[in-house]
Amino acid sequence: MRTDERTLAYGGGWLDRAAALRADPAWIAARLSDPESVLLPLWRDRCLVSADRAPVRRSAAEAVGLRSAADETVFLGLDAGRAVFAVDLSGRGDAEACELAGAAEAVDVRALVGGLGAAEAAVQAYAKGLLHWHRGQRFCGGCGAATAAGDGGHTRSCTGPDCGRLLFPRIEPAVIVLVEAPGDAEWCLLARHRGAAEDSWSTLAGFVEIGESLEDAVRRELAEEAGVTVVDVAYQGSQAWPFPAGLMVGFRATAASTEVRVDGEELVEARWFSRAELRERVAAGRPLGRIDSIDHHLLHSWLAAGD
Repeated sequence: MRTDERTLAYGGGWLDRAAALRADPAWIAARLSDPESVLLPLWRDRCLVSADRAPVRRSAAEAVGLRSAADETVFLGLDAGRAVFAVDLSGRGDAEACELAGAAEAVDVRALVGGLGAAEAAVQAYAKGLLHWHRGQRFCGGCGAATAAGDGGHTRSCTGPDCGRLLFPRIEPAVIVLVEAPGDAEWCLLARHRGAAEDSWSTLAGFVEIGESLEDAVRRELAEEAGVTVVDVAYQGSQAWPFPAGLMVGFRATAASTEVRVDGEELVEARWFSRAELRERVAAGRPLGRIDSIDHHLLHSWLAAGD
């Protein structure tokens, strides 16, 4: 059973990204001048929030100083016709950024997920990832000249006279896999990663490398980290993963055998868990994956499939 995308954090964003309009500088300027437009302030990959930990939203009419203080302002999309922008205050100190935004503190979006709807979390994740990309692309990797933002913040172009390279936002894809035992779907493989707490178990994951498909990445990661050969790799769902700008793609796979050999680098331990054992852990209050991660949903959907 595939994971329902509506249940995943950082998914289901409601904004119309208006790709056909954001390339027009005059249209963007008009939206920035519209007092009804909305600004979302961020500081160094953190959301600026009010005392009740709600993300700060300011209308353009009340946030002229906020815009002038920003290192970058990017267009996110249209919300019922109103333009929504993200503004980056990373060049300011945290106290000054909070004062400019009228915020109480700066917190990571991950700390807010339990109190935000999925769509609101998606917009905050989107803003974080796009602003993070801008901070890392101030200069051209080809010639070293400065770059300039365009298309409402969805491109950067090199200003070098003999270069002119056009840069686009990048995401970092990773795969995450629930592995079932061969011939017996009552067992799944979980691992303890280096640095994780004792008795802290999760599904296996890893970044996709150049020149491989998502399914290739699943097979390679399982072989490298756990010494497991897998077959029947099946897509389950995907999730925006704003740490800072990733994409987590979930799979199920079946192991060719129950033999496990961890690499000792990424993983320090891996073993097979029965459905009954995982249900006991849940009943005892031990979490299965983080609540905001597709890992959580892969595990719980696997448990539900055995009911």
